[in-house]
Amino acid sequence: MYFGLMEVQKNDKKTIRGWAFFDWANSAYNLVISTAIFPPFFTAMAPEKINFLGMDILSSAMYSYSVSFAFLIVALLSPMLSGIADYSGRRMYFLKIFTFIGALSCAALFLFDGQDTVWYGLIFFMLGTIGFGGGLVFYNAYLPVIATEDQFDKVSAKGFAYGYFGSVLLLLFILAMMLYPDTFGIEDKTLAPRIGFILVGVWWLIFAYVSFSALPPDKNTKMELSFVSKGFHEVKGVFSQLLKNARIKRFLYSYFFFIAAVNTVIYLATVFAEVELKFDTQELIIVVLLLQLVASLGAIFFARVSDRIGNKKTLLIQISIWIVICIAAYLTSGKMMFYGVAAFVGLVLGGIQSLSRSTYSKMIKDNVDDLNSYFSFFDVLTRLAIVAGTFLFGIVNQMTGNIRYSVLSLAVLFIISLLILWNAKIEEA
Repeated sequence: MYFGLMEVQKNDKKTIRGWAFFDWANSAYNLVISTAIFPPFFTAMAPEKINFLGMDILSSAMYSYSVSFAFLIVALLSPMLSGIADYSGRRMYFLKIFTFIGALSCAALFLFDGQDTVWYGLIFFMLGTIGFGGGLVFYNAYLPVIATEDQFDKVSAKGFAYGYFGSVLLLLFILAMMLYPDTFGIEDKTLAPRIGFILVGVWWLIFAYVSFSALPPDKNTKMELSFVSKGFHEVKGVFSQLLKNARIKRFLYSYFFFIAAVNTVIYLATVFAEVELKFDTQELIIVVLLLQLVASLGAIFFARVSDRIGNKKTLLIQISIWIVICIAAYLTSGKMMFYGVAAFVGLVLGGIQSLSRSTYSKMIKDNVDDLNSYFSFFDVLTRLAIVAGTFLFGIVNQMTGNIRYSVLSLAVLFIISLLILWNAKIEEA
């Protein structure tokens, strides 16, 4: 087949490896900024309450709302941009734009060094999140282009495995700076993590260029204002097609609820551990490393399970494990028990994300000309789910003053997802 001006050979090892390296690149944001370093750094450096529009909001709740707002922006932008990308052939163009936004914003978090600059932290965190979330729709849309259907699960899992492993390497270096600052000539205790934020941006840009050079180039077309209206028309057409496909609709309904809960765990697990269980920085890092290493294995493990029993049964198993995890986290009374919970989170974290992407790819594989728009809806649903999940988490936390109830509310989302998926028909490869 042809993509742009270049013939694309599916299942080419070099192309797939280059595609997977984008996960290696942007997962540094996912691990360092959204999970391991920035959340506890923000909690430590921000005031207990932040005044917003005359209201005093808990800093942990404000952090949750900032995630919601960032992904709401992504959800509003991506349908228009992906429609334009389909019509103009500018998939790589938008992938690069969002990469630059995300990487530069991560580096700019260096400016956040205390309560007086808390809004720098929130604004650049939201911009970094927009860059991360906005780029994923165009990155994911390459999967059906570079691989055949029977390889979707394995290739998708490879991307997540690259991401988990690569991001751990960068995290370990940043941790070395934080734990042994004298070795690096660092005296200010806030400087090491802030230098780490710069390194995330540099890492993201450098390894993204590995993907940019390996993936097929865009069509050589000029951008026109008319592409905006044509882009909306493209998205509208894809939306009407999705409404006619009952299988895809039911899968996406289930996906909305379980991915809302999954991503809320990603963004707020360390906040829960720090606020409720009084984990210190080193203990939080152990949790994150445990989660990441197990997740890389979990992505590969569940790809193999899906080959044997199918995508639907595998997803049902994973969702069931997530329900148990939420209940266990609510009941957690000690740090050792939380380490065990974190290990199980890692087991199903990579697997459910990877399998969701490959399952959807199988369903839309024949719509080659509209892949950006189809993945845009997948991306929009993901972002709106994150908005819903993190906002629910923040609301429950603010209303009850107990973050455990916020965790328990996520179990409800998984249960709803399980009930929807139970009667869904998912086409297997």
